[in-house]
Amino acid sequence: MEYLLIFISAIFVNNIVLAQFLGICPFLGVSKKIDTSLGMSAAVAFVMVLATLVTWLVQVYVLNPLGLQYLQTIAFILVIASLVQMVEIILKKVSPALYQALGIFLPLITTNCAVLGVAILVIQKDYNLAQSIVYALSTAIGFGLALTVFAGIREQLELANVPKGMRGMAIVLVSAGLLSLAFMGFSGVDGGLRTLFGLD
Repeated sequence: MEYLLIFISAIFVNNIVLAQFLGICPFLGVSKKIDTSLGMSAAVAFVMVLATLVTWLVQVYVLNPLGLQYLQTIAFILVIASLVQMVEIILKKVSPALYQALGIFLPLITTNCAVLGVAILVIQKDYNLAQSIVYALSTAIGFGLALTVFAGIREQLELANVPKGMRGMAIVLVSAGLLSLAFMGFSGVDGGLRTLFGLD
């Protein structure tokens, strides 16, 4: 039941983009079309889960035993950048079609603060390895959900008669704010579920 609560909370209640404001650059930059947002979501999901797995192992088996916790951020950035480069090279060799589909998005993930944010959050929340992977996967799903819904909104805005003063980035930011408010409607769901199942 704890894993289900982590899953629901990461997707809806504490959405990485709309509640914690991480990963705003791709959220605003890659959300013009639904197909590109789906590609970015898939690439982020893959790298986020892999990076969380590796960084958790680095933290628990390297940094903690050696007393090097203060190097966490630098170590995690190096691990994520290396993983993205390695995934890019492997995809190019093994699956050129998948590389073509995700190739443009993979370099963007290196600078996506949501990936680093999740890697640090699982350590701060003191999750075990299984909880960390569930949290990373559900956070990636939440990121993809927010990105895809926002891309759909932006596609509809292209057809709408937007007032001249609100065109461009202004209406995009207003729409992002309204989407964030819509997700705020889920706040308290995880607390209610905890009470319902007697986990408090």
